[in-house]
Amino acid sequence: MLNRAIMNIPDSVVSPALLGEALGPPIAGKKVPALADLNWFALSVKNRHEKVVRQLLTNKGFETFLPLYTRRHQYARRAREFDLPLFPGYLFCKFDPTACLPIVTTPGVLRLVGFGRTPVPLDRVEIASIQKAIEARIPVVPYPYWHSGQKVRIRSGALAGVEGVVVGDRPTFRLVLSVTLLQRSVLLEIDASRVEMAEEAHAGSYL
Repeated sequence: MLNRAIMNIPDSVVSPALLGEALGPPIAGKKVPALADLNWFALSVKNRHEKVVRQLLTNKGFETFLPLYTRRHQYARRAREFDLPLFPGYLFCKFDPTACLPIVTTPGVLRLVGFGRTPVPLDRVEIASIQKAIEARIPVVPYPYWHSGQKVRIRSGALAGVEGVVVGDRPTFRLVLSVTLLQRSVLLEIDASRVEMAEEAHAGSYL
């Protein structure tokens, strides 16, 4: 009955008041957290539906954060700029994890990011840092999340196609190239812009 009551309310007109009616009166003794006390959570959403889901959740009274960046595309006769998500397929939202039914029933939301069925809050400092960069209009673009021990493939230059393991996260990577059968390795440094995920490189080769 609860799911039906909520789903029958058009998302474009859902308000906190209507949502409260659908969910019923608050549980006695349960303190409703203030908006400032709520944590940020990540929502996995349908591809290219980030802006739509943001609007639906905003209409429901939730605070959301969808960081965007501008990408310029050059056509034959003109250029056009697009505002695209910095984290495609994800949207940040503040909510009480013990009352997330209005979130998961929103069209376009696939799941809450966490462990199993438990949503895990995001680091407040990390989110605040991104928000400050966006508000300050600092140019930002998506960038691979490299970490030591990650296998990568060199995609350009004289060493194109060579695979190795990241052992440093500086602008110039230090890669370990190994011959497993011989149990021997060599070390080299290369500019980070010439490196890509090894798994993605293999997947692309079959397209």
